[in-house]
Amino acid sequence: MNIRLDGRTALITGGSKGLGLATAIRFAEAGAEVAILARNAETLETAKTAIGRVARCGVAAFPCDVTDPVAVQRAYDSVLLAFGKVDILVNNAGTSQTGRFEDITDTVWQADLDLKLLAAIRLSRLVLPQMKTRRWGRIINVLATAAKAPRAQSAPTSVSRAAGMALTKVLASEYAPDNVLVNALLVGRIVSDQIARRHRTAGTNIPLAAYIREQGAGIPLGRIGEAEEFANLACFLASDAASYVTGTAINVDGGLSPIV
Repeated sequence: MNIRLDGRTALITGGSKGLGLATAIRFAEAGAEVAILARNAETLETAKTAIGRVARCGVAAFPCDVTDPVAVQRAYDSVLLAFGKVDILVNNAGTSQTGRFEDITDTVWQADLDLKLLAAIRLSRLVLPQMKTRRWGRIINVLATAAKAPRAQSAPTSVSRAAGMALTKVLASEYAPDNVLVNALLVGRIVSDQIARRHRTAGTNIPLAAYIREQGAGIPLGRIGEAEEFANLACFLASDAASYVTGTAINVDGGLSPIV
């Protein structure tokens, strides 16, 4: 199947690394204009260059702290100035924040909700009016399998991600009459910068490649996923090929989650 996004403009948060960058590259390969948001300007420029190597259309990068409502509005206005519209929104910003429930302060809770839930709410609220007007839109919320199957000591991430799944269903139901499709991708273990950070903080002498292989133990497919595999599914959901798919929360985890 040849998945195309010609004539579409995509806005991707957390787009400078990992899943966001892989998704941006895949969208650009499929013919979309791509705008990426992230906090670090230098990392953004590096990512923009990587996307530009495969892009058939425009690529733009805007520094933005998505926990700041003013910064979100400013970045959105910049995207509109550059491309005139947003057809596809990928809410990808977020890191894995976990700990013992009794140790999680109000400050940590608020920061996690600001990053993973409120940012998605604010950006969705900004793009939806124009999507409704054109009667075409795609919103993809990048969550985690813990949203469906939370473990002990998985808060606050599992809680904010579960809220993101509820947001996905609400938006999908409310905007289906406008042909705006909203889905969630629930990530399991994927080779990304987060895996590399965990390797560094683990204090192990095991090489990164061996650490990644170890992390694949217990996954039915026998390995950790690749960011490009995630991006392929995101590209499908963003395309006309997925025109009857909305309100879903799809596990991208090699079969690890006990919940379908």
